[in-house]
Amino acid sequence: MKRVIFHIDVNSAFLSWSAIKLISEGKPDIRLIPSAVSGDPHDRRSIITAKSIPAKAYGINTAEPVSMALRKCPDLVLVRGDWDWYRQCSERFIAICRACSPILQQFSIDECFLDMTEMLRGRDPVRVATALKDDICTRLGFTVNVGVGSNKLLAKMASDFEKPDRVHTLWSEEVPAKMWPLPVRSLLWVGKKTEARLSAYGIGTIGELARTGMLTLTNLVGHKTAQMLHDCANGIDPSPVDTEEYEAKSYSAERTFEKDIRDPKALDRALFHVACIVAHRIRRDQFQAQGVSVFVKSHDFVVRSKQCRMEQPTDITALILNTARKMIPEIWDGYTPLRQVGLGVAKLTHEATWQLSLFEDEKMDYYRQWDREYDEKMAAEENKRHRSRGKEQVLTFSYTQGEEALRAAKEAIRTKRGAMFSRLTPEDGTDGFEVKDASGKAVERHLVQTVDLKT
Repeated sequence: MKRVIFHIDVNSAFLSWSAIKLISEGKPDIRLIPSAVSGDPHDRRSIITAKSIPAKAYGINTAEPVSMALRKCPDLVLVRGDWDWYRQCSERFIAICRACSPILQQFSIDECFLDMTEMLRGRDPVRVATALKDDICTRLGFTVNVGVGSNKLLAKMASDFEKPDRVHTLWSEEVPAKMWPLPVRSLLWVGKKTEARLSAYGIGTIGELARTGMLTLTNLVGHKTAQMLHDCANGIDPSPVDTEEYEAKSYSAERTFEKDIRDPKALDRALFHVACIVAHRIRRDQFQAQGVSVFVKSHDFVVRSKQCRMEQPTDITALILNTARKMIPEIWDGYTPLRQVGLGVAKLTHEATWQLSLFEDEKMDYYRQWDREYDEKMAAEENKRHRSRGKEQVLTFSYTQGEEALRAAKEAIRTKRGAMFSRLTPEDGTDGFEVKDASGKAVERHLVQTVDLKT
């Protein structure tokens, strides 16, 4: 039986959801004028999280500072995000989609996949998709695009075709005509750096990428990425619409310095800090990790990274930290100014292991005792904050650009079913996003500590 996958994407979700609430209050439809949503319309450091189609004509971009957007369009109407309302809109949107097919995977707060293979029963997929699109608009007041394809990749690519309020198909047999002429950057998972590498080699369209040999691609981007890009460019994606919650595949944390540093001791302190965060988190979730990676970002935004595999999986902070320390000399010359350091773990397992062969028993006992005391301290701080603020402690990440924080928040919710992210403006004036799980519990915050208004 031919697979039929729908990808449903709300058009300008945050702005559309703000618009229908304002309309219900008797106010004009902000979707028809240059408008945008931001965390705090009165704070020029706040960033744009959604924009109307008329605003797009002025070159206004998501994740840019309000000050920059206002320079492009002085008459831009700014509204404050209402994240409780957005959650309600998202839940209603997902409920309608789930009634169409129980095989649903929520991809973010405003988009989802549906496996319609068994649900169509001889009906025309385009007619069913159009009926779903119109039903959402009639009942909820906002429009969506529906992509219909042979797999998740093609369905999502189709939903990104002409907007808003449209249904598009992208079947496997339509890939050469509909997808190959598009710029290579249009392909899912192709970012700026990959685009630059491909473009330098003369690969400008998805079709040119699809026809490029694996050996050439491997030399350009590495084997793993080359295989993924080659499959995507040829419309290949066997992944299922997964209705189950994903387990984490990796954990990471990073620290951005207020001023660029050259002091090895300051770098080591920051590395220690992020190692404590990551190790505490995998212990909390009952994981052990065998892979460790570390990266540094220099003052000119050049990122250098290194990863290695430990002999045995572990959740001990000292072992993870010492492994990361050994890699630092391979990625930092000791004098180039650094603005950020990060540490991650991967190759996770729930199986417990003993590392008696690595250290003397006494040293291992000390490491484990230190970790227990650290975990107890973190738990005590969590309880204290919960009592004083009515909030639970969450893992916090820092970024220098709003786009990075937004991208990280979107990535975080893809790993947990029902998770959503919302906008927040902390008391210290920084901007960012909060990730909550399906129960509404805050689990991560991605904060923008500084915004360079010259970019």
